[in-house]
Amino acid sequence: MTIKLAIAGAAGRMGRELARIVLETDGTALAGGLEAPGSPDVGKDYGELMGVGKNGVIISANPEMVLAACDCIIDFTIAPATLELVKLTAAHKKVHVIGTTGIDSQGDAIIQAASAQTVIMKSGNYSLGVNMLAALVKRAAAALSVEFDIEILEMHHRNKVDAPSGTAHLLGQAAADGRNISLKDKSVRARDGITGARKAGDIGFATLRGGSVIGDHTVIFAGGGERLELRHVAENRELFARGAVKAARWAADKKPGLYNMNDVLGLE
Repeated sequence: MTIKLAIAGAAGRMGRELARIVLETDGTALAGGLEAPGSPDVGKDYGELMGVGKNGVIISANPEMVLAACDCIIDFTIAPATLELVKLTAAHKKVHVIGTTGIDSQGDAIIQAASAQTVIMKSGNYSLGVNMLAALVKRAAAALSVEFDIEILEMHHRNKVDAPSGTAHLLGQAAADGRNISLKDKSVRARDGITGARKAGDIGFATLRGGSVIGDHTVIFAGGGERLELRHVAENRELFARGAVKAARWAADKKPGLYNMNDVLGLE
């Protein structure tokens, strides 16, 4: 069976990478591209935009038209756009693979509600290695006592607009789940000035931005006299695109609900 996939944010760097992987993957077809109204790329042939020659797929600003042509839409855009799109994917019963980061708790509630009507796959990172890292972080957090402080360090390119990254949050949530605590209650996002001693059980986040770094994440378990560091380095965007397409194929025949990469990889 061939799965017809559309890409939201079609003309961006990630959108083009996703489209390339869709074209290269057996069992998938590129069925549409969605861009914001006013984008200079609306109306262009997607194949020409990618430099592979005309393929008859025209980039549109009309989500209804794009959804009508596809089985699933892969969405690495921005939070407001994703939250509007998820209402439409739910109404049209289309699979929605979400890689957008920076979605707050209210946005998560909107996505959760939409998942009652359709299949939604949501992850802060579609790298297979990152999701394996999260599984290891959860296990380490459960095994090591609160005497091991947990700190999460992440670095991305200078143009990333949200912080901490969705991946850092995913890893923090894995650590919190391992210790059966609330990440919201224990998360420390910034330190500046006279902060006082570190509180036992906190999960700290540190954010670095610069250059062209694709993604670098380290989870540090710091104990008395020893330190364990678990690290993942992303070297290109292809690994995220391949993971998202893998997730789309996995989700194609699932019942309505909210899924993540643990489901795809059978990690839980």
